Amino acid sequence: MATNQAATGWDLLGDPSRRAIVARLAERPLAVGELAAELPISRPAVSQHLKVLKDAGLVVDEPSGTRRVYRLDPIAMNALRDQLETFWTRTLSGYQHLVEQPSEETP
Repeated sequence: MATNQAATGWDLLGDPSRRAIVARLAERPLAVGELAAELPISRPAVSQHLKVLKDAGLVVDEPSGTRRVYRLDPIAMNALRDQLETFWTRTLSGYQHLVEQPSEETP
């Protein structure tokens, strides 16, 4: 699974199951069983996706009795947000530059 460790958060969120897990964890921390009950994938599949997300630093877990409760890592999620904001700002700037260029057509 070395390829997962080299993947970025955006690469990992390309998987619909992982996006669904992140969306659920954005609402509140959950255990594997709770996530599996809410998703159309098996508990072992949820565990595998959580391992990938945890290895990438997007989620953290903590023991709670006999289970582990997962939550999003706010620092990692803020980093993704910053990357998206940078991309969006560059896109808008490029669009503004394009719109402000004089038209080559004559009326």
